[in-house]
Amino acid sequence: MELKPEILNRIKLLDEKFQSMGQDLASYLDGLLYADYLTYWDYIHLDTLLSLQTPKTQIPDEEIFIMYHQITELYFKLCLLEYNQLAEKENLDAKFLTNRISRINRYFDALISSFDIMVDGMDPQQFLKFRMSLLPASGFQSGQYRMIEICSTAFIHLVAKDVRDTFAEQNLSDDDTIKKMYEHIYWKAGATELATGKKTLTLIQFEEKYQKQLLELAQKFKNTNLWSLYKTLPEAEQQDEKLKLALRQMDVNVNINWPLSHYKSAVRYLQKDPEDIAATGGTNWQKYLPPRFQKRIFYPELWSESELAEWGKNWVASVVFNK
Repeated sequence: MELKPEILNRIKLLDEKFQSMGQDLASYLDGLLYADYLTYWDYIHLDTLLSLQTPKTQIPDEEIFIMYHQITELYFKLCLLEYNQLAEKENLDAKFLTNRISRINRYFDALISSFDIMVDGMDPQQFLKFRMSLLPASGFQSGQYRMIEICSTAFIHLVAKDVRDTFAEQNLSDDDTIKKMYEHIYWKAGATELATGKKTLTLIQFEEKYQKQLLELAQKFKNTNLWSLYKTLPEAEQQDEKLKLALRQMDVNVNINWPLSHYKSAVRYLQKDPEDIAATGGTNWQKYLPPRFQKRIFYPELWSESELAEWGKNWVASVVFNK
């Protein structure tokens, strides 16, 4: 049978490709000849994926809890892929930056809209039983979420708000200054013992696993976080309304909608009058999750004074307390 011209052309191009790397095309064709066809389940390692749920109890809804958190971490990994592409992009322009920030926003939109699985998708009595078998593990320990925060903004915006001003006169891009700021990172206050103020085991475990990696990431992204990339654009491109809107939406998604989705869940499962049940890791969720307390804002320059003053308040009133 005579080969079609387009097939012969592809063989020629393949031969040129492999010759340029000192490889023998015929050997690769032999491999292709005997290789099995790819299947969907092998490509995504489906059997492995479906075997990764290992509950600690026999309570059925625990598997829902595990799978949702696994899905969350996959979305976080998608976000981090976008940050890395942006950091490595040459000749960055507003269009490309807007496109990639919009991708991150879509990932968070999916996460936020699906969080009803955690709020209404589990039986409260089942949750309150199996949660005690998870101590001291906590969603607080998501290293990828901390990476997203670091890649999103100037590091000073992640410093606890009551000490941010102490760094005002320092070189915020200096590695030693970043180390000092890391000691005051906002999330440490969210994993302190309610009674003593000491670090919880949750925080101790987290720092042992991630602290070195996160500090290195902060130093690596000091000039390639989203805000730094935005500021490298020409002034005219910085005024692009679609770009500013994408950044503002990301600020809302990561710093209001996402933590307050967790707050809504905590209120449902852990709020008890007159006392509150501590979160699984012993975290002070009542003060840690609401954005109005943390005032964690990635891009304060893009918000008005009134918007900054009311940060997160409307969401709490309308969604959590139905007011």
